[in-house]
Parts: sequence; C-alpha cells; structure tokens
Amino acid sequence: MTSDPFNSTAPMIAASILSADFSRLGSEISEVLTHGCDFLHLDIMDGHFVPNISFGPHVTEGARSATGGKVYLDAHLMVSDPLKYAPPLVKAGASSITFHVEAVDDPIAAAREIRKLGCHVGVTLRPMTSVETLFPILEYVDIALVMSVRPGFSGQKFIPEMLEKVRQLKNRVSARQRIEIDGGINHDTAAAARRAGVDWFVVASAIFDAKDRPAAIASIRGQLAGG
Repeated sequence: MTSDPFNSTAPMIAASILSADFSRLGSEISEVLTHGCDFLHLDIMDGHFVPNISFGPHVTEGARSATGGKVYLDAHLMVSDPLKYAPPLVKAGASSITFHVEAVDDPIAAAREIRKLGCHVGVTLRPMTSVETLFPILEYVDIALVMSVRPGFSGQKFIPEMLEKVRQLKNRVSARQRIEIDGGINHDTAAAARRAGVDWFVVASAIFDAKDRPAAIASIRGQLAGG
C-alpha cells in the first residue's frame, strides 16, 4: 500500500470499496491492502448524476481512520455538483478529487477550485463522451480517469473500445500525470489496459467478490507486470 501513488511510475491497483462488505468495512480494507492493493478508490454517488446513491464524507472518514491516515484515498465524484461535495470530502480525508466533465459548466475553473483544497485533481468522462472533451483541461489536472463502464454501478462488463481513449490521452499527458481506468478491470482485462497506457487500475468486484482475494489480487498484479 502507498500514501502517495504519484511517487512511483509502476502500475497501481486501487481497490474500490463500493464492492466491499460495509458491515465490516475496516477488516475489508485491511485485507485488500495487506494482500497487495496499493490504495483505495471511493465512488461517491448522489442519486442524481447517476441513479445509485453510495456514500460520502462519513465513510471517507471511516476509511481514513481504518488505514491510520497512511493510505491514499482516491475519490471519484459521480455527482451533479462536485464543488459542493469536494470540500467536506477532502476534510474527511480524500487525497484526490476526480470530477466528471459533464457535471460542470467550466471544467478548468472547477479544477482550479478543487486544487485550492490542497488535494490532487482528476477529471473523467462517461463512455459516450468524446475524449477530446478532456484535452483542454489536462494541463490543470493530475489524473485523467477513463470510465470503461457506465458510471454508477459495480460489476459491469468492460467496454474494450474505451482503450482508444487511453491511447489518445497517453500521447498528451506529462510524466507527472497518471491515467486511471475504472470499470470491469479483472484478470482478463488488466493486461490490455496496461498496454494501452493505463497507470492506475480501479478494481471492485474482481477483488471483493473473489473467494480467494489474495490470489485474485496477485493474478491481476501478474497481468500488469506482463502487460
């Protein structure tokens, strides 16, 4: 596990706690970090931008407490008003805030406002949104997140056509920036995503639903090493 995944250029696995058992969240987090995940991904949903409702600052604070504040918390805001949600999430312990380009009128201004909170900034887009939409914003963010499923629910099938977005972004990001992918990442899809240029891999059900979680994490790690 790591407190700052920007300190390495190695591929990173971010465990999405959306698929965890919330009745024992602390032990769930401890298990996946102990067995090889690098940091945690937090899917924040408001029931408006996407149909589902997940969690907010309270669970974020709980995740920070469960890790002793030593693990990077990567928050993906699937919400209609990211500038409203960002401050309490950063206060609760989020290390980065990624917002949807479709959710704001001025993405550059949004990125600048989030930056003022003292966290890393990311931008993302729905699968149907053109990747060119992100190009003017890239210089203002640290993370470009490609959604490889429709945002809002865990367990969806990977959309391989989204890797073309990754390839286009790879030609435009700097060495300080990271490309992240979220949706359907598992043993069968991780290597192709790595070859396309992904740095960070959000994994949810492929880890938390596995009967043997250490083996599942090791399997994905092996695919990243081979990719």
